[in-house]
Amino acid sequence: MAVRTGDELPPLRIPITRTLIVAGALASRDYQDVHHDAEAAREKGSPDIFMNILTTNGLVGRYVTDHFGPRARLRKVVIRLGAPNYPGDEMVLTGEVTSVAEGMAEVAVIGRNGIGHHVTGKVTVRLPSDVPTTADVPATADIPTTADVPAAADVPTTDIPATADAR
Repeated sequence: MAVRTGDELPPLRIPITRTLIVAGALASRDYQDVHHDAEAAREKGSPDIFMNILTTNGLVGRYVTDHFGPRARLRKVVIRLGAPNYPGDEMVLTGEVTSVAEGMAEVAVIGRNGIGHHVTGKVTVRLPSDVPTTADVPATADIPTTADVPAAADVPTTDIPATADAR
């Protein structure tokens, strides 16, 4: 699998269950009641418990390393949360490689649920050394063709006086 700018990662569908939300909060030592106590979450204005940012961060990292393989190494994960992940919903993660250079790839990731965008972010990953890359070489469809080149009639000209000495 060669990695190039513009590559799309296949979508990953994640069912949002109470167990996932609570287990993620406990695993990341986030004991805020809004992540495990539905009544407390409602008292604070939420319709139900919701996923914490650390669980989302872990799912985004998993999504990228699942695609590039177990030897890929996360170097940077920057995310922004939007619509909460509530139990009974589904989050679909999608991604696109936005740059490749020196064995590293940057991937733009979006996670959508039934309400809207739950997470947007960028992940920088060190690729395994045996994964070929095309360091920011555009896909063939992005290479200009003769159809993209202006016709001679469309190219501005400059009047250059002819000289008797023109060789």
